[in-house]
Amino acid sequence: MTSIKKRILIIGGGASGILAAITAARNGAEVILLERNPRIGKKLLATGNGRCNYTNVNVDVSCYHGHHPHFVKGVLGAFGVQETLDFFEQLGIVPKIEEFGKIFPMSGQASSILDVLMYELNEAGVSIVCNAYVRSIRKEKNRFILTFEDDTEITGDIVILAAGGKALPSSGSDGSSYSMARELGHTITELFPALVQLKLEGGFFRQIEGVKFFGTAEIIHKGKMLARNSGDILFANYGVSGPPILQISREAGKLLQEHQEVFLRLTILDSMNREELRNLLIKRFNFMPQKTIAFSLVGLVNKRLIPVILKEAGFTDIKRSVASLNVQEREKILEVLQDWRFLIRGTKSWPSAQVTAGGIDTKKINPETMESRIVKGLYFAGEIIDVDGLCGGFNLQWAWSSGYVAGKNAAI
Repeated sequence: MTSIKKRILIIGGGASGILAAITAARNGAEVILLERNPRIGKKLLATGNGRCNYTNVNVDVSCYHGHHPHFVKGVLGAFGVQETLDFFEQLGIVPKIEEFGKIFPMSGQASSILDVLMYELNEAGVSIVCNAYVRSIRKEKNRFILTFEDDTEITGDIVILAAGGKALPSSGSDGSSYSMARELGHTITELFPALVQLKLEGGFFRQIEGVKFFGTAEIIHKGKMLARNSGDILFANYGVSGPPILQISREAGKLLQEHQEVFLRLTILDSMNREELRNLLIKRFNFMPQKTIAFSLVGLVNKRLIPVILKEAGFTDIKRSVASLNVQEREKILEVLQDWRFLIRGTKSWPSAQVTAGGIDTKKINPETMESRIVKGLYFAGEIIDVDGLCGGFNLQWAWSSGYVAGKNAAI
């Protein structure tokens, strides 16, 4: 006698939903993957600037945030970086390790990742239904009933909710699926944009828009440094962007949600400590006493930054001679170069964010299976959960890991 296959309905054709679908199908389930967009994997194509930074050699529990950050430990242990690399290598993807442990496909194309996943979905017999916008989920007896936007319905034994968060809504993940989880009894923690640019107080950003420098950025709250990262920082007309800003933005966003005052500290010249920079400035000022204060910084910092830096240091006449500088004025220049502080007004909104902070409370999810502790047969995967990682392949690794665990256990 042949056993009846479980029918698993997966809501969301992103990274976690796709991995869950392949895993569940490989474990003998009938799988239907439901995607609201005309095609699956839209957000995947945009990752890593179109190259798909699909994991990172440095993945660790400490790279993830959430109200219960250790929730990820068992999930990553079940399907970690090595398992991810093995999985994709078997599909034909050759990994290329780059700076900061980021791993890309050797082809340099995100489409390569999606192409091999699409092939494997077909090989595994997964049914893909696009333009399928699920409006609600209900459970009657032992069956789940999903209602679409046009009032048609589909039933299944198991549901995996992998519909994404609120970040990058143009990809199809606008956060509408949180309400479905809430209706089934789950709590949603506060949501805010993460891996996102910062908006700063100041009237001079249009003057320096587009200026990039290698420096250090820190989030400061009540005099305490909460997050720090170094790299290429870019001034924009609203404030700052660049990898270091994205990495530390979560700390700012969290405090802003609580209506706290939070500051950004920039170190424009971080290759020297304070004493080394002080000695360098004194040396420069000594051999160019007749030049203007503004000209004395040419060759040290970007020319477009000079008038802004000097204004921030309290100078009204930047054409004064270097010889007229006193010790206090020299120290003010030094302070701006190594301790330039800005009040953070906010973050850019969801269309600019790479990931959602917050989500379905992990207290009510079993980390060993990704099954709901409230509704039997309901599983979760990916960004919809209250887990978010650093920039650099960490969030895709969470998608693969959680998708694998959910798909495997749903099919058992």
